[in-house]
Amino acid sequence: MAEDTTTTLPLSVPTEHPKGDDGLLRDCWYFGGTSAELKPAKHIRRMMLGEPVLIGRTKCGKPFAMRDICPHRLVPLSEGRQLDHEGETVVECPYHGWRFGTDGGCKHMPSLTDDSPIDATKVKVRHYPTHEAHGLVFVYVSSNPRFSGEAPIPPPDFGLRADKPKFIVSQIFNATMDNAVVGLMDPAHVGFVHNQWWWRPPSSGLRLKEKQFVPRHLGWAVERHAPSGNSVAYRWVFGEKVTTEICFMLPGYRWEVIENGKAQFFTLTCLTPINETQTLIVQTTYWDNAPLLNLMLPILPGMGRKFLDQDGRMVDMQNFGLAHQKNMLWIDDIDVQAKWYQRLKREWREAIAEKREFKNPINATILRWRS
Repeated sequence: MAEDTTTTLPLSVPTEHPKGDDGLLRDCWYFGGTSAELKPAKHIRRMMLGEPVLIGRTKCGKPFAMRDICPHRLVPLSEGRQLDHEGETVVECPYHGWRFGTDGGCKHMPSLTDDSPIDATKVKVRHYPTHEAHGLVFVYVSSNPRFSGEAPIPPPDFGLRADKPKFIVSQIFNATMDNAVVGLMDPAHVGFVHNQWWWRPPSSGLRLKEKQFVPRHLGWAVERHAPSGNSVAYRWVFGEKVTTEICFMLPGYRWEVIENGKAQFFTLTCLTPINETQTLIVQTTYWDNAPLLNLMLPILPGMGRKFLDQDGRMVDMQNFGLAHQKNMLWIDDIDVQAKWYQRLKREWREAIAEKREFKNPINATILRWRS
């Protein structure tokens, strides 16, 4: 087993970032919206990392994203409409009719006269690369507001089989991105927060957990293993030889996959910071070759919403404490993943600043706790 380089002492962790630092990672891909939200020739507004972003789909089906502010009088472009301009899709500002292509470039200013010295093509709004897969649209957010062209890193790949989710639940947490991530990855809260009778009733008690963790691309994983606590239910749905794996990846993706040779059940949680104090949580659930789950589909979204509601309630309770105290006490082994997350963020920022490859600082190790 590789040496664990995490501290073995309790750690008091500040919940605020240095002045001028919002604590949010850039130069990476975030969840932007679902494919179902983006109708052809329509667009939506999404707040991402404190910035208004228009995410749309052309009438031909291609997703695109740009800053949702017209540089003229600062009106939201998302209040305008999509048009065809000289064979190209444009978004027309509702105030003065300025038209912007999906690359962010201004294509037309109706008020200009033929002899005007103004070159409309020199006016641009920020453009964001997009990627669509498995019913989700991802947006690349650069630290450079003038960034253009293709994203320098590939979009996230989770190893999904299904083309689109069976259902989606979402909620806005009144929490920083960091607190939202740490809360959702916490391994010891399940028996207390999610203790409904159909999941983990209090009568089941606390069990000793011992899991092998390994580094993965931009994160880590609980190495694939046979499920224990819910193994009977898993066998009932999937049959024999079931395995499960839980992964985390920067900037904020957590997924759990349960599968055998034929069937796969996949729950992906995407976290996108709205601003410094709010985080959008979107949980998408997929499966294939699991007909019994199809029969349960009418009740599963409600169960998913229940989980998010319970986590959101803990966030609201935590905010009471944060109003009076800015440091949290993190202990091993249940908070090691929270420490890893902070180390990954630091390495990501340093790699970007030094223009070098990211080096995962996580070592393989076994963590033990009761939950």
